[in-house]
This record gives sequence, C-alpha cells and structure tokens, in this order.
Amino acid sequence: MRNLPNILSLARLLATIPLVVLILVDQPAAYLGATVLFAAGSITDTIDGRLARRYRLVTNLGVFLDLTADKVFVSAALIALVQVGVVPAWITIVIVTREFIVSGLRSLSAAQGTVIPAGSLGKQKTLLTLTAIGGILLARGLNGATAFPLGLSTGAAPQTFGDYLLVLSNLVLLVAVVWTILSAVEYLRGAWAMLTGPAEK
Repeated sequence: MRNLPNILSLARLLATIPLVVLILVDQPAAYLGATVLFAAGSITDTIDGRLARRYRLVTNLGVFLDLTADKVFVSAALIALVQVGVVPAWITIVIVTREFIVSGLRSLSAAQGTVIPAGSLGKQKTLLTLTAIGGILLARGLNGATAFPLGLSTGAAPQTFGDYLLVLSNLVLLVAVVWTILSAVEYLRGAWAMLTGPAEK
C-alpha cells in the first residue's frame, strides 16, 4: 500500500508510450485500444492522489511522479492527435504553454518557500481536457469523421453516432481551451505579487 500511489503514477507515465503508438496507427481498432488505455490512465490520475492523501503517503517522489505523469500523458496524447491531423496544433500549443507557465510559477514559488494551490479553474480544465480527448479517441474508434471549424477534424457532415460524438468532443475541447487560458490567468494573478516583487537572494 505504501508504494501504490507511486506505482500508479509510474504506470500512467509508462502507458504514454503505447497510447501514442496506438494513436499514430490511426485505425479504428487502435483508437478503441487507445480509448481504454486513456480512460485507465485518467482514472489512476484521480486514484493515486487520493490514496496518497488519505493514507498519508505523500512524498516528494510521489508528487514529482504525479505531476510529471499528468503533463506527459495528456501532452503526448494531444501531440499525437496533431500528428494524425485530428486536433489542430494551436490547441495543443495553448494547453502545453499553460503547463509550462504553471510549472514555472510553482518552481519559483517553491524556491521562495511558498506553495501555489491548484485553482478551481485548473481542476475544471483538467476534467474538460480529459473528457474531450477521451471522446475524440472513442469517436475515431467508431469511425467518426466530420468537418469542424478552426482546424478540428476532417471529413463530411455528421451522419453516424461517431460523427456526432466527435463534434461534441471537439466542442468540449474548445471549452477546455478557454478554461486553460482562464486558469493560466488565475495562476498569474495569484502569483503577480511574487513576480513583481524583489528577487530572493
């Protein structure tokens, strides 16, 4: 039990490799496999943190693995979806840039002996992003293909369940992008005094 949270985080990190491979195969059966793998990884994202806090198993290694696995798992999935032309690059750039900003702020804050807590917008952003990516993977597994503005997906007008699921997932992804920007602003506002203050010697 003592190492279970770390094992779950490490498993999620390692699962990134087969997840990316399945997406790059770019076939319905592979997308269905990617959907199952992504769903399992998303569930462990919730479980490992709760286990660590509930049983007081929080360690520096655990925090590092959890944060690293989260960012690598989602970022890699988005980048792979860009590679196969399902998600436009600008969406991935916005989401990944936000992660760099937040990581930088947290590193600076930690160096000064303070902690920047996760904001509500950040948690909502994570849920929206995971839901959107999972929906896109499942829709592609069901042969979903539909035209969408702003560079999202390709194909004809929606006709099948997979098509409509892809449209819905695309919309959720757009909402996730808005929440990503708002979350970045929330973190910047919270850390503004630190950023504009004198540097620690």
